[in-house]
Amino acid sequence: MCLTIPGKVIEIKKDSFVVDYVSEKREAIASAIDVKKGDYVIVSNKIIIKKIPEQNAKKILEMLQ
Repeated sequence: MCLTIPGKVIEIKKDSFVVDYVSEKREAIASAIDVKKGDYVIVSNKIIIKKIPEQNAKKILEMLQ
């Protein structure tokens, strides 16, 4: 089983997005999801698979600390 941590999109590049996970930043692509800077997302295998509400993401991140 895998634990998925929400990350925040902090930069939009030509073909990818930079997602901030507090401890590191990673690049990912968005398949069929409309993503913009500031959105919280779930990434699997470098693909953004879901956008989640900011309030939910912050609760999850708070619980993990």
